[in-house]
Amino acid sequence: MLSTVTPDEALKISAAAFGGLRTPAESCPLAEALGRVLAEDIESPEYVPGFDRSSVDGYAVAAADTFGCSESSPALLRLRGRVEMGRAPEFALAPGECAAIPTGGRLPEGADAAVMLEYSEDYGGGLIGLTKSAAPGQNVVFRGDDAAPGRAVLRAGRKLRAADIGALAAMGITEPAVRRRPLVGILSTGDELVPPDRVPGPGEVRDVNAPMLCALVRGCGGEPVELGIVRDEIEALDAAVGGALERCDILIITGGSSAGERDSVSRVISARGRLLFHGLAMRPGKPAMLGDIGGKPVFGLPGHPGAAYFTARLLVAAQIRSMLGLEAQPRRVQAKLTENLPANDGRELFCGVHLRTENGELWAEPIRTKSGLISALAASDGTLRVARDCEGLHRGALVTIELEDGD
Repeated sequence: MLSTVTPDEALKISAAAFGGLRTPAESCPLAEALGRVLAEDIESPEYVPGFDRSSVDGYAVAAADTFGCSESSPALLRLRGRVEMGRAPEFALAPGECAAIPTGGRLPEGADAAVMLEYSEDYGGGLIGLTKSAAPGQNVVFRGDDAAPGRAVLRAGRKLRAADIGALAAMGITEPAVRRRPLVGILSTGDELVPPDRVPGPGEVRDVNAPMLCALVRGCGGEPVELGIVRDEIEALDAAVGGALERCDILIITGGSSAGERDSVSRVISARGRLLFHGLAMRPGKPAMLGDIGGKPVFGLPGHPGAAYFTARLLVAAQIRSMLGLEAQPRRVQAKLTENLPANDGRELFCGVHLRTENGELWAEPIRTKSGLISALAASDGTLRVARDCEGLHRGALVTIELEDGD
């Protein structure tokens, strides 16, 4: 019989069994690439920018012509011409000459710096006075400063942000190679369950877990596949699992995992593959399990929504990130507890919290709720994890809060 494992041990078991799995690469239009994960390093195919350009409105100059100038002794230069946006200058600067240039304008040959307009004076007759010297390269973005052929700009495994989309556009990369979103099947079990759009009859409840887990999977970068509700029958569950694994990379089954129930999920997993663990030393979420069927991860999560939520955030989210080549990087904040928390009972506590700011300090208020209740959890701002051997926390204690993806 498998022994209960800690949350950290569960993550290690999952990583050892499935850490090498990756979804294949696919091309993605740039307009749809936000939030996708790069499958390979991105090297620029060209120089960005493709020419030396000014970063200020002012005058393009040879820096040597401005050395030693000041307000009392300006450098006097002849205006050679004006640089127009979007066009290459048709002239070069000779010693003692300058050119009017806008921000982003291409430097003419012979110029290696730009002086801001504020430090100039037009004396008329084509004579420009400059009151501040410029060092070579000052106020200039040189060809290839942003990107150059052979230089890696973005690394594989990066989750693309808005600025990354801009960088790809600047390099002319319009269909980057990204990891395909893992297909995550979500199967609910229970004779008492009905779809959310139905009015429950006597003894029935709406299926909360499926839409909740679909949203969680999508937020982690996966593609949820809602597989419906299966009755508490071994044969029906076995058939549903077999069909799901033909089309999905990961399978989540909620319900049917607690001791005292028929424990149909563990029986199906054991019959089709192997059970890696059954039981987590965490509260809520003790009945959770993980199996391996044909090299694919199968998570058995508790039926109570709160327990399903916390175990999915712990286990399923980590597996999705792993298949995308992402390292788990939860966002954390420090906050003070608003109340005392008692000692743990040998299981790590996962507790939703409300966050609020008082007098410039961030406070975390634990949400007291049973694992079967979802309304209080829906209003939480993050998760507090309390170690299994913790002897209690006092009001005002500084704790770490994990924020949800997208918070």
